[in-house]
Amino acid sequence: MKNTVYLDNSSTTMPCKSAIDGINNALNENWGNPSSLHILGMNAENCISDAREKIAEKLSCRQDEIYFTSCGTEGNNTAIFGAAYQRKKLGKRIVTTSIEHPSVLEAMKRLESEGFDVVYIKPQPNGSVSQEDLISAINGETVLVSIMLVNNETGAFQPVKLAAEIIKKNNAPALLHCDAVQAFGKTDIKVYDLGVDMLTVSAHKIHGPKGIGALFVKKSVTVRPLIVGGGQERGFRSGTESVPLIMGFSGALSELPDIKPSFEKMQALKNALTEKIEKSGIAEINSPYDGLPYIVNISLLGYRSETVLHFLESKDIYVSSGSACAKGKGSHVLNEMGLSRERTDSAIRVSFSRFNSMEDVDKLFEAIIDARNSLRRSN
Repeated sequence: MKNTVYLDNSSTTMPCKSAIDGINNALNENWGNPSSLHILGMNAENCISDAREKIAEKLSCRQDEIYFTSCGTEGNNTAIFGAAYQRKKLGKRIVTTSIEHPSVLEAMKRLESEGFDVVYIKPQPNGSVSQEDLISAINGETVLVSIMLVNNETGAFQPVKLAAEIIKKNNAPALLHCDAVQAFGKTDIKVYDLGVDMLTVSAHKIHGPKGIGALFVKKSVTVRPLIVGGGQERGFRSGTESVPLIMGFSGALSELPDIKPSFEKMQALKNALTEKIEKSGIAEINSPYDGLPYIVNISLLGYRSETVLHFLESKDIYVSSGSACAKGKGSHVLNEMGLSRERTDSAIRVSFSRFNSMEDVDKLFEAIIDARNSLRRSN
């Protein structure tokens, strides 16, 4: 991996040392069932409590408002179905955006089939939904609003706090859910200031293990559980907790750098890449200038995304052709932004982490030039 340039961090990140050490510790030492009343169980429960406290600190909330899930998808599903079913007697209107992660959009499709009225707000050309569209969509019959904090394909910030203000102003019975999987650990999140009732995070986007996430649920909010059984997670998410993965999550949290300097480093990497692209005219930039700097979406016009991706792979450079969950399908996000077919078909997503450097940017840009010169243009 020494010469590998990994720039697909929005898909997943390389586990950090503290995450791996946490997993190993749980497997070798703290392997008891956290529901058991003996010392081995208590030790495992203490490890879980420590991780829960770390997440709560990052989100500036109470420890008892954090529930562990298996992933971001489960967190999103739990929040959406749980809120919709809990509040269906108050109304059937749900508001979301057309650029959400599939774990939100597919959940919305199911709710539509069950009789809910789902409004999908399209983004503006800059990738963010407008204030006017939010005001128009959220009314007194709205029982749920679900909006991501940062789009996973373009890095565009979404007006979550504004949605909370509109819900309050319209006196709507809506709960506000936010998918913050791409934003967590990269931008400052204070859930009370943001005004959300529920918020989803995941470990493998911050150099933790796959298979573990967390859901913030405001103390005053009641949401119907998605998984029932033994009553773990205070009855909200049954199933024996995965102590190894939770300790891996905890380890990743302990290594997270301060938000501001890390954000500034990513901004420098993004600026360097976009300046090179703009000066050369080699590609179009699909990400907004003021988006999360960890993500840069670009289109090498005339060259199909998958072809460019595999050419870069041959150079030991790894990027994505969009959301990893899309598995090569066209980007619904770029389509909803109104970009041309040529532009969406040639889009690749570059996503940075704290382990990337300016040298990685230089290697990527040189390889993109090589791709243009070496590959045959698509029709």
